[in-house]
Amino acid sequence: MSNHLPEPRAKLIAAKNAAKTSVAIFDLSDRTQVEITGSDRIRFLHSFTSNDIKRLKPGTGCETFVTNLKGKIVAHVFVFCTEHSLWLDGTPGQQEAIKNHLSKFVLIDDVQFVCRDVDRGELFLTGPLATSLLQLDDGMAVGGNVSRKTGGEPFDVRRVDLFGAPGYLLSIPRTQIDVVKASLISLGVTEGAAELFEFLRIESGFPRYGWDLTDENLAQEAARTKQCISFDKGCYLGQETIARLDALGHTNQELRRLRFETDVVPNSGAVIYNEAGSQEVGIVTSAASGPGENTTETAGTVIALGLMKRSALSAGTALILKSGDTVAKGLVL
Repeated sequence: MSNHLPEPRAKLIAAKNAAKTSVAIFDLSDRTQVEITGSDRIRFLHSFTSNDIKRLKPGTGCETFVTNLKGKIVAHVFVFCTEHSLWLDGTPGQQEAIKNHLSKFVLIDDVQFVCRDVDRGELFLTGPLATSLLQLDDGMAVGGNVSRKTGGEPFDVRRVDLFGAPGYLLSIPRTQIDVVKASLISLGVTEGAAELFEFLRIESGFPRYGWDLTDENLAQEAARTKQCISFDKGCYLGQETIARLDALGHTNQELRRLRFETDVVPNSGAVIYNEAGSQEVGIVTSAASGPGENTTETAGTVIALGLMKRSALSAGTALILKSGDTVAKGLVL
């Protein structure tokens, strides 16, 4: 009997290996892109986000939360600073919430918001060879961004190491997306499917707003405090709650990476129990089954993100997943 996999799974494994050892590309043209212009843009955005926007200079950026008065997450984005604007870039479906929330606070401020996902799409290039392929400086920090041209039209290269390896979002006019993708593939870049991107995202612990985080979550529950929150930037909307929670020293729940011994992918909201199965300790927010490492490996492992209670936050904590007829052992990673 042949050990060769069906072509679709073989392609998933090839793309996964490329993302880990060389370079892979993913089409993420449904991502949120909001451009903020106007002379007051930096001061204004600084007042409604959890990170220090005032410290940004053109060519730099940061990851942040847009928060409400209660310190809860309205949006989770990267902010990229250019000479004439700020770009908010995040997982799909956040643009209207961002625009509507921030617009409520515009009084006499010189600030304008434009949802740019209509005219721009994004490709994500990731892997150890991504930096050299794009002919970028090895010293470009996460959040760094530069402008390039394709077909005479400007596009932006933005560093976001979503999977731990060097990663770059290419924000490109939609008329040029296919041209740029084909050019990169012709250079030997492996294209990855959407399902592989989701697996790698979950495996790396990067949350998707609307799935893993919502406006019901406090900022610290995302477990991205180091990346997203500045505690010395001064006042902003929600700052009092976030500072109080920091002083308290803990949250009641936080997002964690999980692994379960099953080949059945649980739905979002599936209940997670302690090792004895007697106490609810969390819920699944995202889950995926990976393509495996090689052609002889059999299925049987699911990785997930879950909102876990304080009693189940430590790495190595044993868990039980109950989802429909599925009962599976697991642990916190």
